[in-house]
Order: sequence, then C-alpha cells, then structure tokens
Amino acid sequence: MIYPSIDKLLNIVDSKYKLVHVASKRSKQMLESNHYQMKETDYKSKKPLGRALEEVEAGLIKIVEDVQK
Repeated sequence: MIYPSIDKLLNIVDSKYKLVHVASKRSKQMLESNHYQMKETDYKSKKPLGRALEEVEAGLIKIVEDVQK
C-alpha cells in the first residue's frame, strides 16, 4: 500500500498534476542537496519521492499559485 494515501494528499493539493510536479521537484532537491525537513527516522518511505509526499502531507511544503496577468 502506498503511503501517504492519494485521497489525503488531494485534500491538500487541488490537482494530481500539481501534486506530481511538487513531489518530483522536492525529491530532486533531496537527491541533490541531501537536505530533509524531517528526521530521517520519521519517514516511512525510503525513497525520495515517497519522502516528498510525506512532507506534503505533513504541511512542510507550501504550494504557491503563480498568478500571471
């Protein structure tokens, strides 16, 4: 079973596409900088993408809408 649940994540992020974009950017940042926002023992997932999704669920990643006029 995938953790965290997609249903929980879609209550935080309004679009699956936006969720994928945010999680992929964050997982790449983790790989490049080796910086995590939680203790490594607090993550359930061992892979960066799963850890990025856990950070979204925990509210550690804020999604800002880009408003273009």
